[in-house]
Amino acid sequence: MNETKTLNEVCAALHVSRRAVQGYEAAELVEASGRNKYGHLLYDAEAQNRIRRIRLLQQLGFRVKEIRTIIDAPNHVVKAAIETQIQILRSEMQKKEDVILQAEQMMKEL
Repeated sequence: MNETKTLNEVCAALHVSRRAVQGYEAAELVEASGRNKYGHLLYDAEAQNRIRRIRLLQQLGFRVKEIRTIIDAPNHVVKAAIETQIQILRSEMQKKEDVILQAEQMMKEL
């Protein structure tokens, strides 16, 4: 089973833009594993998994510069960074929930 995909296939499968993948390449976070006979970039399973991880880290709020420092770090370093980011996100969620409750209370008073 060949898991190598073109850039367009990777983008469709992983719900990531072509520009994002090109940005990851420019930041040296990922690289194509080759080209097909038509000259299209190909990405093997390892590259696709790496793109998936990069995208998740971005969704957690990490910037590309931060991802560069942690993506290849030992697992315990990556885990600690993710745990810290989850705590930050939970705190932000709580603050937003508080604002929503205050807004709902204000609407009741109107």
